[in-house]
Amino acid sequence: MAVPFRRQSKGRKRRRRSHYKLKTPTIVVDPQTGEFTLPHRVTPNSGYYKGQLVLAKKVKKED
Repeated sequence: MAVPFRRQSKGRKRRRRSHYKLKTPTIVVDPQTGEFTLPHRVTPNSGYYKGQLVLAKKVKKED
């Protein structure tokens, strides 16, 4: 297995790691419910996508 010939300096290590960071997610407001959701996804509570009903809510049958 290969072993580094020289030790990497702190600056070189930190420059390499400068891109390892979290990105804030893009959040949009759902026009039907006013909730915050991720773009291009069905709103789980209402079931709407692009203004059309895609998922109908399941109705529980009572005995």
